[in-house]
Amino acid sequence: MRVVMFGYQTWGHKTLEALIGSDHEVALVVTHPVSEQRYESIWADSVEDLARSNGIDVELAQRPTPELIARVKLAEPDIIVANNWRTWLPRELFDLPPHGTLNLHDSLLPRYTGFSPVIWSMISGASETGLTAHRMDDDLDTGDVLVQKSVPIGPTDTATELVGATIDLIPEVLLDALGQIESGTATWTPQNLEERTFFHKRSERDSLIDWTWPAEDLDRFVRALSDPYPNAYTFVRGQRLRITKARVSRGIYGGTPGRIFIKEADGMVIVAGPNAHRGQNHGLVLERVRTDDDVEHNALDFFPHGGGYLTDGADRAPEDLVAR
Repeated sequence: MRVVMFGYQTWGHKTLEALIGSDHEVALVVTHPVSEQRYESIWADSVEDLARSNGIDVELAQRPTPELIARVKLAEPDIIVANNWRTWLPRELFDLPPHGTLNLHDSLLPRYTGFSPVIWSMISGASETGLTAHRMDDDLDTGDVLVQKSVPIGPTDTATELVGATIDLIPEVLLDALGQIESGTATWTPQNLEERTFFHKRSERDSLIDWTWPAEDLDRFVRALSDPYPNAYTFVRGQRLRITKARVSRGIYGGTPGRIFIKEADGMVIVAGPNAHRGQNHGLVLERVRTDDDVEHNALDFFPHGGGYLTDGADRAPEDLVAR
């Protein structure tokens, strides 16, 4: 089939790479200009460079314009393929080819519609993530599903590992879907939108640790914000501190959430969880932390003893005078 591809970053790069290696013809590639925005500088393999190095026409655009729509019409695609295109496409465009537009979304739709789906799936405690090929329609990620592949979320996985795993699914899912469409064997399954969950774009505020969360949730939170993503962070003595490695404590610890408490094995226990004063929760054991000068520390070097509190930065906690 003759394909026009809309895509950006590593997701778009992997999609174009799969198309180039297939029997399909890529007539035009549409991608966004390079951005300095923090999240867009992560997983930043260039779709533009890959297309140009393979002699494929490229259009750079932030959003569809009448001129861009006219350019796509001239390419006469049988289908549009989209992956990580960051702005809304109008019906005039996504319904233009005979087979419409096939969109790839890195979750198991209808769950985790929207932004940063792998990160949000980890934070919320999902047991799996994956990749969905679906037909684009007027709403975000709501069209009929053609192919889905899942990836389990393990107890020590990081978002970085899982994003890599879902990116690796792109060739299989894409070429399976295109093969079914081309052969006329595609069976489209409407999504049950009553099961839809829709997550917003992430910002720096979304990486701030809330010590009233259970330690099990905080452990996932830290792993969901693994390098190169902006890490989970807290404040100590008014200074920001990023948490790069942590685990759930073996012991049960009580008191006030955020209390820097006591050494356990190779880390420092932070009291955590709802109703921590009842003494029924595990703590979060910090193992590695990073200061804002980008120096990483063993937690026990940074916290040689217990005492004091980790906070949300909204206040400036007084010096801890309690006997340690």
